[in-house]
Amino acid sequence: MLQDKLQIVKQRFDEVADLIIQPDIIADQKRYVALNREYKDLSALMEKRMEYHNLLDNKSEAQALIAEEKDAEMLAMAKEELDDATKKLDIIEDEIRFMLIPKDPEDAKNVMMELRAGTGGDEASIFAGDLYRMYTKYCESKGWKVGVVDMSEGTSGGFKEIIFEVSGENVYGTLKFESGVHRVQRVPQTETQGRVHTSAATVMVLPEAEEFDIDLDMSEIRIERTTSTGPGGQSVNTTYSAIKLHHEPTGMIVSCQDQKSSHKNLEKALKVLRSRLYDMELAKKQAADSEKRKSMVSSGDRSAKIRTYNYPQGRVTDHRIGLTLYDLQNIINGDIQKLIDEMQLHQNTEKLKFSDELL
Repeated sequence: MLQDKLQIVKQRFDEVADLIIQPDIIADQKRYVALNREYKDLSALMEKRMEYHNLLDNKSEAQALIAEEKDAEMLAMAKEELDDATKKLDIIEDEIRFMLIPKDPEDAKNVMMELRAGTGGDEASIFAGDLYRMYTKYCESKGWKVGVVDMSEGTSGGFKEIIFEVSGENVYGTLKFESGVHRVQRVPQTETQGRVHTSAATVMVLPEAEEFDIDLDMSEIRIERTTSTGPGGQSVNTTYSAIKLHHEPTGMIVSCQDQKSSHKNLEKALKVLRSRLYDMELAKKQAADSEKRKSMVSSGDRSAKIRTYNYPQGRVTDHRIGLTLYDLQNIINGDIQKLIDEMQLHQNTEKLKFSDELL
């Protein structure tokens, strides 16, 4: 019963509220951060619980009035109140059920996004640039902060590769389903015959690992310092500020040359490495979870073709949920909220089915 579940949640809320003021918890940074996030999530549920109980009280009062009232006008008002409370209860019960679905602890994290040009030569690099612009505009609309970590520009514009960090509220939970292969179908600027070409770019969304998530062994990392390449002025290109990390156990290589300071580039490169290693562990967990929940959309399969942007028809199609929107110009200009909302709705519906099956 929903009220029983909410009572259990209230007990946990009271417990967490008490824990986060304990000195030993405050001293344990990892646990303190996790409990604060849980407290924030539970606070939203507590507000919804209060709203739900108020509606239940309104419904009971209206039912009592209908049973006793003789005056026609008062009876009509009571019936209207009952009808209103019943409709609102149906809506709020659905909202609470979705809120009761256990959240992925990674959802609250900031992210590292990596965009890479795929098949299609120069046009793929231009498309990767379009995607970068789309995401930065979307992030700006959400009030999130975006910072470039490293980039390699395409010969005709755009990027062969660009890595950037996004920080804000619930960033990974919002962007995680953007991971995968994005295709574009359009006439390239270099095409003289007017033929439509198909190009692709790969998007990776990695939850940004905190220092206590991944314990890096610096003895396993070889640090290479070089001069920066590309634009940036004389001082950038003559100073050994660019950083390249070689992670010996995995063979992973991470570069960063965005900052003029070697120390800051090292800090950013370590952040990327930590996030990639954390994502590897997360991918293993998601693979195990997907065995249990076959129908759920994975956010970890980077080889899957997830979306097509068709310019001649002005449409964007998300292949995972069969959604097509004829709003390409607005979407490519950063208005991707509808796509994100539909993905999250699909995922939550599948999670709800799975949790109902376990009951």
